[in-house]
Amino acid sequence: MVDRANAGCAASRSRASAAARLMRCEAVPDGLMRKGHSLQTVDMLGACRAFVYVSERGSFTVGAATARMSQSVASRRIAALERHFGEQLFDRSARRATLTPFGRSMLPAAKRLVHLAEAMDHAAARAKLSPFRLAVPDTCAARDLALLVAEARRQQIYLDVQLAPPAERMELVRSMDVRAALVAVPPGDGPWSVPLGLASVDQPRARAVYMETLRPGRGEHGRLRRIWVQPEDDVPHVRDRIMQVRDAVGLQPAQVAVAGALTVAAADVLATTDLLLCSARQAADLGLHWCPIGEVGLARGYDVVADSGDDARNIRTRLRAGIADCLGAPGHGEDKT
Repeated sequence: MVDRANAGCAASRSRASAAARLMRCEAVPDGLMRKGHSLQTVDMLGACRAFVYVSERGSFTVGAATARMSQSVASRRIAALERHFGEQLFDRSARRATLTPFGRSMLPAAKRLVHLAEAMDHAAARAKLSPFRLAVPDTCAARDLALLVAEARRQQIYLDVQLAPPAERMELVRSMDVRAALVAVPPGDGPWSVPLGLASVDQPRARAVYMETLRPGRGEHGRLRRIWVQPEDDVPHVRDRIMQVRDAVGLQPAQVAVAGALTVAAADVLATTDLLLCSARQAADLGLHWCPIGEVGLARGYDVVADSGDDARNIRTRLRAGIADCLGAPGHGEDKT
């Protein structure tokens, strides 16, 4: 009775050991594992690549060169594969690299593994080259955007930039028409901040322009000077604050207006004594004189929004300086994740 029990225990242990070995071999393709050998001791993909190319070329020297490895490396990998299988893959007595019957049996499985790995490498290379569509403010200059795209390419990011106003940029991300967008946020809530001021044709007489100086005097019936807010600044943290100052200093409601397009606003400023709310970079591009606003400090804030958190972090960190130049930001702060 005791002998039977001991025999039953031994059989159970043997079955458990066999099951454990089977679990360790589950992920291995059929034909690429023999009892008593572990894949951990063999670079299976590298060894199979050497095996396949040497067998196709009929030469260790030519096959190794095709596989982009030295002959000695190819020989060591094939020898390791043979030890792993416990059988010879090549007939060492022949002058050419001739397969043994076992080698011919194993070649189709090895080819499948090598071709799958090569297909994955090709897919990865194509994925890296696919365009990364990024929505940016339509205030960015063409040259600055070109420099940003060039810098991104050096980092293997292939940008396809799309110019759009603030609300549209966010919608482009939601609709998945772009992978990421530079969106307007209050200054301090994003890594980029662009100070705003007032620009005009006339050289300013002071270091700041006070909005109260635009207030019409008694009996003044001529054309009132106007401040134009461009579409990029038609966001609450800019528009609402300048409107509050307008009301506080006693300007007429029409003296601060939101333009339908930057071109229209710039044309009025260039042809009259009106002022444009803009960045110092924009003023310089338009040939205008720029000053900060005396009553209030305004700034554009920007952050990256993307469907993928990794995409947003990559754009913030890897293209931070180039984006700052495009936006006209004098500096950029710490990354916000």
